[in-house]
Amino acid sequence: MEAEPPLYPMAEAAGPQGDEDRLGVPEGPEAPLDELVGAYPNYNEEEEERRYYRRKRLGVLKNVLAASAGGMLTYGVYLGLLQMQLILHYDETYREVKYGNMGLPDIDSKMLMGINVTPIAALLYTPVLIRFFGTKWMMFLAVGIYALFVSTNYWERYYTLVPSAVALGMAIVPLWASMGNYITRMAQKYHEYSHYKEQDAQGMKQRPPRGSHAPYLLVFQAIFYSFFHLSFACAQLPMIYFLNRYLYDLNHTLYNVQSCGTNSHGILSGFNKTVLRTLPRSGNLIVVESVLMAVAFLAMLLVRPGMGAGQSVKQSVLGLCGAAYRPTEEIDLRSVGWGNIFQLPFKHVRDYRLRHLVPFFIYSGFEVLFACTGITLDHGSNIPGGYGVCSVGLERLAYLLVAYSLGASAASLLGLLGLWLPRPVPLVAGAGVHLLLTFILFFWAPVPRVLQHSWILYVAAALWGVGSALNKTGLSTLLGILYEDKERQDFIFTIYHWWQAVAIFTVYLGSSLHMKAKLAVLLVTLVAAAVSYLRMEQKLRRGVAPRQPRIPRPQHKVRGYRYLEEDNSDESDAEGEHGDGAEEEAPPAGPRPGPEPVGLGRRPCPYEQALGGDGPEEQ
Repeated sequence: MEAEPPLYPMAEAAGPQGDEDRLGVPEGPEAPLDELVGAYPNYNEEEEERRYYRRKRLGVLKNVLAASAGGMLTYGVYLGLLQMQLILHYDETYREVKYGNMGLPDIDSKMLMGINVTPIAALLYTPVLIRFFGTKWMMFLAVGIYALFVSTNYWERYYTLVPSAVALGMAIVPLWASMGNYITRMAQKYHEYSHYKEQDAQGMKQRPPRGSHAPYLLVFQAIFYSFFHLSFACAQLPMIYFLNRYLYDLNHTLYNVQSCGTNSHGILSGFNKTVLRTLPRSGNLIVVESVLMAVAFLAMLLVRPGMGAGQSVKQSVLGLCGAAYRPTEEIDLRSVGWGNIFQLPFKHVRDYRLRHLVPFFIYSGFEVLFACTGITLDHGSNIPGGYGVCSVGLERLAYLLVAYSLGASAASLLGLLGLWLPRPVPLVAGAGVHLLLTFILFFWAPVPRVLQHSWILYVAAALWGVGSALNKTGLSTLLGILYEDKERQDFIFTIYHWWQAVAIFTVYLGSSLHMKAKLAVLLVTLVAAAVSYLRMEQKLRRGVAPRQPRIPRPQHKVRGYRYLEEDNSDESDAEGEHGDGAEEEAPPAGPRPGPEPVGLGRRPCPYEQALGGDGPEEQ
């Protein structure tokens, strides 16, 4: 019987051919190095490269969805809590029973002042904060301040509500400026990862054609604002599932109301001082606030930055938002000097494109606040007014805002039509919808406590949401296309959202104006914005060159390997031959140049000392 061969080959005595295997390749010390450390025989470099960039693109999509969901939850919690808080504090019985003579209306007025007035100073500190913390960390910290505002409602006192409202007002512009910058950067990264072969063929030093990232930017902005406008519907969940069961119907709350709509005069007269049929239990309020606090904490986890390449699986799951810039790019963005960072937003006023878009920035703030105050609830005075609550009652406020939210969220996807239509069409279409609605509202005065025509209000709210969506999506996409240089984007989005904050502050000051005066201001601003924007597009077609401020060259105080190259990979085109101020993404392919010679008056760095042998290690 023949013996079975061993499972593993047995060592044999080395003969004349003992150091070679069966194929004649020598083993042991004589074996060639390529056989030991060579590439895997079935390795396909092109396939691995394709998979690598596919993972990169999926990571960018994850970042966009996480930032969009985080913004939706953050703003939904903030609006829902503020709305519920103002309605509860408006009720006379609730104030007397719960808080006695603590002066709750005075606290609410100061809290609203902190939220609306503080952002006026945001232009002074927002660019500095974004450059200091970075885009992704600024998003995380701002969402954390929103969560702080939610937490102070567990103990409603002057020293908790007012300081947290001031902090929230300081975080409004930095949050939305960093969000807009982040989405734009993700579109640029997605374009880079989708066209990596073209970049390899053209060379890494040659920047892609201008506007090449525009289709991805349009899609990402549509996704972001589709999520964001859902925040108005999310904010109504506490009203629908909790507060509505305690509210009186419209026959009680609107008993003494005589006029609505275009005949109303700022603060609604005749609205009942008691709107709560029964007072909610403190335990139930704590449960609702705890749910809102948990959602705010979830929003913080969604926008929590990743911890880098060495993070664990748990960290990579919790840190969903990746970096907007490479670490070396963030260093360069900070290294232009804090004085220059402070001045550059003001210097961008030289650009005629921004000057022509300022009326649209202001109108963007007017229209979104008119949807929340004129059509539904008077936010500035804490008293319901306008068209919606004045005619159909406080118990239907939530459904009006849900109609606005769903219309705006669905219409945000209409921005994708910009992939096939000319660029001005979405913005002009949104302005046209609002112009038509404003004319109709200017001559319409609904009758209080009459529900037969309530469907007109729901249609008007949904159509106003359509115009708002086209406005917001079109403006953010336009800014990302006009200013695609990554060293300018945070300044541009800061200017945009600062003008929105100025418009909201103006609405806060004019909350007691007659409704016709509000509509007239809205109408004039809308027409001026549309004309100014079309004038800007005409100048661009004529080839009028914009005047942009020069971005200073980064001044690095620490010398290291990265800045010893003769060709600085982060040199902006403003310092090079193109002059448009955009940084490049990576150094050119090929061997890296050697270190520069050590000149007089400069101490050699460790890398040069190691090459030259004149470092302190060898002394």
